[in-house]
Order: sequence, then C-alpha cells, then structure tokens
Amino acid sequence: MNAFGYQFAPLWTDWLVYFLVFSGIGFFLYARRHEHLARPWRQVVRRPLAMSAALVLLVYIAIGLADSIHLQKQRVIANSDAVIFSSEKISLLDIVLTTLRVQEEKTYSAPFAIQSYAKETIELPDGGIVREFPRLVYGGIHLDQASDKTADIVAKTIRAIAESVAIFVLLIVILNFFLARYYQNSFGRQLNLLKLGDADLPWRSLLLMGFVLTLVGLVLIRLAPYYHVLGTDKVGKDVLYLSLKSIRTGLVIGSLTTLFVLPFALSLGIMAGYFRGRVDDVIQYLYTTLSSIPGVLLIAASVLMIDVYIQNNAEQFATIADRADARLLFLCLILGITGWVGLCRLLRGEALKLREIDYIQASQAFGVSHTRILSRHILPNVMHIILITLVLDFSGLVLAEAVLSYIGVGVDPSMISWGNMINGARLEMAREPVVWWSLVAAFIFMFLLVLCANLFADSVRDAFDPRAY
Repeated sequence: MNAFGYQFAPLWTDWLVYFLVFSGIGFFLYARRHEHLARPWRQVVRRPLAMSAALVLLVYIAIGLADSIHLQKQRVIANSDAVIFSSEKISLLDIVLTTLRVQEEKTYSAPFAIQSYAKETIELPDGGIVREFPRLVYGGIHLDQASDKTADIVAKTIRAIAESVAIFVLLIVILNFFLARYYQNSFGRQLNLLKLGDADLPWRSLLLMGFVLTLVGLVLIRLAPYYHVLGTDKVGKDVLYLSLKSIRTGLVIGSLTTLFVLPFALSLGIMAGYFRGRVDDVIQYLYTTLSSIPGVLLIAASVLMIDVYIQNNAEQFATIADRADARLLFLCLILGITGWVGLCRLLRGEALKLREIDYIQASQAFGVSHTRILSRHILPNVMHIILITLVLDFSGLVLAEAVLSYIGVGVDPSMISWGNMINGARLEMAREPVVWWSLVAAFIFMFLLVLCANLFADSVRDAFDPRAY
C-alpha cells in the first residue's frame, strides 16, 4: 500500500498489536450483549479513580499505536521513474515528532538549556582560544539573547494554559448540552449536577483529568519545538522524544507477554484443579520443573541464542528495525513461557475449591460435559483472578524490561526503551555535575504507566470478584 509517498511496512510485533486491539474491540462488543460481563464493567466505569487512570492509559495506548504503524518513505532518484523506498522504517509517531527526531545536539544538554552541558574549545574572531559552554544548535536558537529565555518560556506556558482553559470550557459546554438533552434537564440544572458529580459516569473526574492531560500536551507542543524540554542524552538526542518512543516497547512487552502467558496458565491451571489425579500430577511436575530453572539465566541463554541466529541469518532481516523487532518478539515469548507458573498455581487452587461447590457437583450429576462446566461455571468465577494477575504482571514486565536491559539481555541496544535509557544514564550519575534527566524522565514515564495500570486493575478486580455479589 503506497500513499503520500510512504509504503506500509509493518513489523511482526505490529501485527500482534493489531490483533490485540481488534480482540479488545471484539471483547467489548461481546460484553455489551452479555449481562454477566456488562454489569461488572458498568461498576468499573462508575469509579472516578478507575476512569481517571483509564484515561491516562488511553493516552499511552494511543501513543503506542501511533508508534506501531511503520512506514517506508519513497526515495526520489534523478532521471529515473523507478519507485524505490528507503530501507529505514519509521513510524507514524516519528512523522508527528519529526522536529524532535531531527533536532540533535552534539552531546548532553540540561532541560530547557540553551548551552551545551560540556565545555568546548572555541576559537574567537580575533584568533584567541577559549573554553566555554557553546550555544546549542537547536535549543533556544530563536532567542536573540540568553536573558530572554525565562520570559519566552513563561509567555509560551501562559499561552498553553489559556488554550487549555478555553478547550476545557468548550468541552464542558458541549458535554453539558448533550447531557441536558439526554436527561431532559435544563442547561443550568444539568451543569449543577455535573459540578456535584451526580451522574452515571464520573464526568467531573474525567473532565479534570482531561484538562490536566490537555494542559501538559499543549505546554509540550508550545515548548518542545524551541527547547529540549527534558534535555538531551550523550549523543544529543532529545530525551522527550526517547521517552515517548519507549512507550511502545513497554506496552509491547507487557501486552504480548500476557498474550503468551494466558493460554498456558488458563488451560493448564483450570485442568489441573478440575480433573485432579494424573492430569494434576503431570501439570504440577511441568510447572515445578520450569520454576526450578533460574529465570534470568534461561532468559539470558535464550536471548543469546536469538542473537546468534540473527547474526548467522542476516539476510532474513532487511533493516535494523526488523532485527530489533525479532529480538523483542522472542524476548516476549521467553518471558511468557517462563512467566505462566504463578497464575497457573492460583487458577489450580481456585479450581480445586470451585469443583466442590454444590452447583458444579449437580452439573456433573446431571451429565453436563466437562467442557461446558469449565467454560460456564469455572472460567467466569476465576476471571477476577486472571484480570488482576495479568494487569499486575503487566506492571512487573514493564519494570522487568529495565532490569533486563541493565544486565544486557533485554531489548536490542538499537531499540529505544526505558531500560536502555536507564542503562545509558547509570554511568553518568557518577560524573560531576550529575546528568540526571534521562534517568528521571524514564522513571516518571514508567511510574505513571505502572501506577495507572495498578489503579485500574484494583477496580477491575473488585468489580469481577464474585464474592462482592
């Protein structure tokens, strides 16, 4: 597919991300038609904290999806009608963030700095030589004097705040208008109800969180083209750009690993608890043996194996992005194979308890098939365990990527990730003055993702817990 001078060139992980997105949409449509699934989700959407966290997660997911649409740019060759595309694969997010991507400095620069973080030898017009901090190539280049920086930042921030307030007010007016028509209330009465938070959905919390996200986004839009808001790294790349690009890596590791974990844990755990006997013995032997192997050593050995395979079969990977994507996919697979044991044990214990309940005993006595009992009685009653465990595992996997990259067995070094950012910044913490912004930026982005995932998971667990009814 060729459009606007770009050719669609998806990676393997892109296809799996699309599969997860369409599966999520399909599950949403399925849940709407089944009351036993729709009722818990209605409880989730009524909780202000859960919906505020979900809104932040949606922003992360939107950025990750934009970074999962990979393209190849068409190259123009003089005196030739041949259509040739660049070997470099860039994402839709790269195109949107072109300014941040191309504005590279020589080396480190602090957040909002207009001078380099390291002194250089500069030759003066009169032939003299002096060592000083040179002006950055892009950061603050629009300023005539360095003293204008503070006033310029304040002016652009105030403008972003004014635009955020205007959008917030306009959104309230539009939302209140439609809610007033839907509930057949007057505009003033509906506005008062909205202010008090008296509605089926926590509109007040959603609006406030939306205002915060809009404010942060507009401030970055106003300042990022002119300053390195979060500074630059050792090779002069914008840290804000690196932090946003790392979102896809974190989401892919958390979600795709979950995709590999779920079939093993769900099928084996429920079967072990329900059938017991030899089936239980075999499954217990399998996961006990697997859990006895040091996980880090198994991951390290597997990653080294895929590295050797990639080096010996370089013709199968046309670009650097394909090579890095293959290692990322294989890392997700290994983490999935080694990470299903905990959930499997939980599901086995719950299935052992559920099979002794009266209605399951009655189903067996009436000759109901095992498949129907497992799908209609066992699975719905362990869903809360599956959901909370998977979301908590998602948080742990996002953090595990940083640890694995630190010891050199994580994602490919050419792939942008929070782990690689931390790994690159750790040696700079000992220098004087300290280069702290890469580490802090990765920490903040990871912290917000993990925190919102955990808050949303708590609400989902409470809603799906059958003991709550």
